[in-house]
Amino acid sequence: MATIEVDGRTIEVEDGKMVIEATDAAGIYIPRFCYHEKLSIAANCRMCLVEVEKAPKPLPACATPVMDGMKVHTRSEVAREAQKGTMEFLLINHPLDCPVCDQGGECPLQDQAMGYGKDDSRYQETKRVVPNPDIGPLISTEMTRCIHCTRCVRFGEEVAGVMEMGAPGRGEFTRIGTFLGRSVDSEVSGNIIDLCPVGALTSKPYRFAARSWELLDHPGISPHDCVGTNTLVQTLRGVVERVLPLDNEAVNECWLADRDRYSYEAVNCDERLLRPMIRDGGSWKEVPWQTALEHAAAGLNSVIESGSPDDLGTLASPSATLEEAYLLQKLLRQLGSDNVDHRLQQQDFSDDDILPAFPALELPIAGLDTIKAALLVGSNLRKEQPLLSVRLRRAVTGHGAQVGAVNVIDYPQNYDLADSLTVAPSGFAGALCGVARAVAEQNGVALPEEISAMADAGVMNDTARALCEAGDAGVVILGANALQHADAAGLRAIAQWIADTAGARMGILAPANSAAAWIGGCIPHRGANGEPLETPGKNAAEMLQPGCRGFILLGTEPELDALDGAAARRAMDNAEFVVQISAFRSDSALEYADVLLPMAAFTESAGTFVNCEGRVQRASVAAKPMGESRPAWKILRVLGNFLKADGFDQISIEDVQAEVLPGDLTPSARCADPRFTRPDRAVAPGLERIADMPMYRGEPTLRRAAALQRTVDNPPPAARLHPATLSDLSLADGQGAIVRSADGTVPLPAVADDRIARGCLYIPAGFPDTGEIGLSGEFRIEAGDRK
Repeated sequence: MATIEVDGRTIEVEDGKMVIEATDAAGIYIPRFCYHEKLSIAANCRMCLVEVEKAPKPLPACATPVMDGMKVHTRSEVAREAQKGTMEFLLINHPLDCPVCDQGGECPLQDQAMGYGKDDSRYQETKRVVPNPDIGPLISTEMTRCIHCTRCVRFGEEVAGVMEMGAPGRGEFTRIGTFLGRSVDSEVSGNIIDLCPVGALTSKPYRFAARSWELLDHPGISPHDCVGTNTLVQTLRGVVERVLPLDNEAVNECWLADRDRYSYEAVNCDERLLRPMIRDGGSWKEVPWQTALEHAAAGLNSVIESGSPDDLGTLASPSATLEEAYLLQKLLRQLGSDNVDHRLQQQDFSDDDILPAFPALELPIAGLDTIKAALLVGSNLRKEQPLLSVRLRRAVTGHGAQVGAVNVIDYPQNYDLADSLTVAPSGFAGALCGVARAVAEQNGVALPEEISAMADAGVMNDTARALCEAGDAGVVILGANALQHADAAGLRAIAQWIADTAGARMGILAPANSAAAWIGGCIPHRGANGEPLETPGKNAAEMLQPGCRGFILLGTEPELDALDGAAARRAMDNAEFVVQISAFRSDSALEYADVLLPMAAFTESAGTFVNCEGRVQRASVAAKPMGESRPAWKILRVLGNFLKADGFDQISIEDVQAEVLPGDLTPSARCADPRFTRPDRAVAPGLERIADMPMYRGEPTLRRAAALQRTVDNPPPAARLHPATLSDLSLADGQGAIVRSADGTVPLPAVADDRIARGCLYIPAGFPDTGEIGLSGEFRIEAGDRK
């Protein structure tokens, strides 16, 4: 520890800290522009100049390490003159845009100009003017305002892991911008808006929408991934205008994924469902709430009375709050059915009875910063959970953590992988068994016979060695592709054996608020808080097969949300009665639904979220529900009254929380008794289809966020094949093609992509057209442009 004196005050500081870190910890303010606690030191704005005794000139506080006995003056005449001189130079070329600048009222340059600037300028020369490049649909540029602090450049290189911004040129010809005029495409790019201290980079959807002092702040939780990102939802006269990060070091730090930042656009879109609607003959009409609920109750009762309660099923969005998931399953079970599920993107449910209480990460989110080794199994972590990828990158770049990945697509990560293996879906289990063999050889233990039979040789030896050496500082993470796999149970068992043998932690990263759905009992084999059921109901995949005659849909459009969109659409079309509770209307729902009940959007309803580490967080109401929409938990509660179900007398959301939230939420990703089963599914002739959910297509809200839909992460659907596979089929890159399967036929361009495993055909889910061809069976592709 070093003892220093700042403005006459004695402070003890850890050795190696910079002066500005010491003063920040002590509550002593020093002005700054380029310094940020999450970025490297640049010292190029010089605004933090301070006087240090025995130094010949003022020194930048951000780049001056403390030394024992150092005496620092932040408000002396020398320091003040240096800071004022720096401010005068910074304002030489800065335009007087404050009245029209979106940063006005929350601008560090504006604030510090008032504190350290002059009332008039001595500069009489021509000001520099810089063109404003178009860097994409999310970020607006006004580069004449830029002071070259390089925060945006350093963020891309150090945090996002993608060096998209740079500072080419010298002197007054220096320009901050993208290389070769490209767009900024990182999934966390919006953070440079928050980092920019001068309004050179602002939010394009928010442009000229409001002034910062007019906005009201409401704390919220992002519903889009399992991180539980803390947000600040800002409204103007009851309309959501902007979403910002809310600092929480244990969860999202000060960052926000673009998905969380811009999804609010859907709340104000033209497709909002504003009034209850019922199908009357062949047409739709708007009706009062009581009429709609009576119609819904009568239709659901009719399904039960003409058959049995087992004819009724319900599908929920994994983004639903704990309260919504709990009341939904409670309602259905009061009606006598256990057919309730939220896992629309899952195929294999064979190990449901031995799975842990909820999908979880067995270490704190912040603990990812310090891990020494990781194995990603079927995970596009960078796109699925962007802020977890940011932390994993910090472990790789900070202390050399080794990360390996086994995937069906060679996903680009924002850090270097120690090992990477890309395999066809049918070879996934065998490849993972190869990693298990390498771990067994490293630790000198015998492989279980079931694993040994599927592994010819050890693979990814560097990752296996790193995992074994790391022990509990290592982690095995299963992502969306692993959970969606046709033999997901087998992959979980093999991954658990690897983690157990290496002494590593485990993580199952399920979509959105899945943990709360499990806890709330929105699964067919357990009730709320893990209460076991004697006879499980139908899971999501079984409900999409012939059998269910009636459905309640909560916040989901199954024909797009389900991985097998073809099966989902058939199930909806064949159902006798469908009640959809949704914030949005869609053409598909108008074709298959019988009752549409408008629910409040995620910014218009309070609720509880449980993230992957078991952290319970609550979102508050930011805006009044639009039109006649109501919070989904209230809709379910009143629908329960109309169906004469017991236990639906809650007055407030706190009453619902008191019924369901358990005391112990210890995260575990391990099965009670994992089963090693050799895949018994024969590989169909033709191509194997790889399907995943693009990051901006997985839920109704994201599909209606206009800016996100225009990003490179939402390209139009195409049939992607390895160049060698494309050549074998005598197809050219970009050529029009027809994909045929047992479920349907769809025209798509054939695109060469060397990230795809050979012999495979990647077609994304979540699009109206691609949902027509199903998941399994024989897939063929041929030249052509029509069905």
